[in-house]
Amino acid sequence: MTETRKVIVVGAGIMGAGIAQVCAQAGLQVFFNDIDEQALGKALERIVWSLGKLAAAGRLSEEKETILSRIRLFPDLSVAVEADIAIEAVYERLDLKQNIFRVIDQSCGPRTILASNTSAIPITELASVTRRPDKVVGLHFFNPVAMIQVVEVIKGIETSENTMQASIDFVTTLGKEAIRVESDIPGFLLNRINLVSYVEAIRLVEQGLAKIPEIDKGVRLAFGRKQGPFETGDMVGLDVSYGALMAIYEESKDPRFYPPQLLRRKVKAGYLGRKTGKGWYDYDAGGNRKLDLA
Repeated sequence: MTETRKVIVVGAGIMGAGIAQVCAQAGLQVFFNDIDEQALGKALERIVWSLGKLAAAGRLSEEKETILSRIRLFPDLSVAVEADIAIEAVYERLDLKQNIFRVIDQSCGPRTILASNTSAIPITELASVTRRPDKVVGLHFFNPVAMIQVVEVIKGIETSENTMQASIDFVTTLGKEAIRVESDIPGFLLNRINLVSYVEAIRLVEQGLAKIPEIDKGVRLAFGRKQGPFETGDMVGLDVSYGALMAIYEESKDPRFYPPQLLRRKVKAGYLGRKTGKGWYDYDAGGNRKLDLA
């Protein structure tokens, strides 16, 4: 594949917005797609806010407006044929992702790499619905995309070495470090480590052994993390974590990954974290956390 210059990002959620932003910051032309034009508008507002925060901290090498000019919003895939790489970034549901892969496979040119930002769904299953399984790869970014400097590059059964190397080069272009994953086992590498500890933290709360703020504080202070498991869970979205856990569990049948009852109840109640104002913690309209739970 030639040098990546044009990227299409499909899905205007938190992850899609973050990926579009870092691509634009890296000097790439970004075609940002979602069938929901209102969602695209909100995603652009999120990008403007994020770039403003980075500019205020002196962390942008260009003017905010220059970066924003590289992002073009599209409710259809008419421009997909121009892309060097297409990145799907929608909810963790196999049928939804496969439907999108069928569409972008038809819409993109033959040289385009098709990538998924999935955190748990096997790349091979996504590649199976396309005519180019050798050009399908996993690119697992972490939230917040602008801040976290690692991306998992995941190989499906038929992913070619050329596709892997081109994808690693793309990640490097974004100023991030690529972690190469040689097989698309459920959850890949980092989520298999992180989600087990998240599940255990929830179970400790269910058993009444500690309060949520105490666990978060302990993890921050003892392990040197910037956030505890529940703080991270609210940032990522409880529904996203639930979807990833179920994808791993359904594929592996490993009980360590079955979502605890407390997480299942919160998702059913719509307590999904910062984006809904309520998750493990409560948040005000500005997304700031209210007083810790008692």
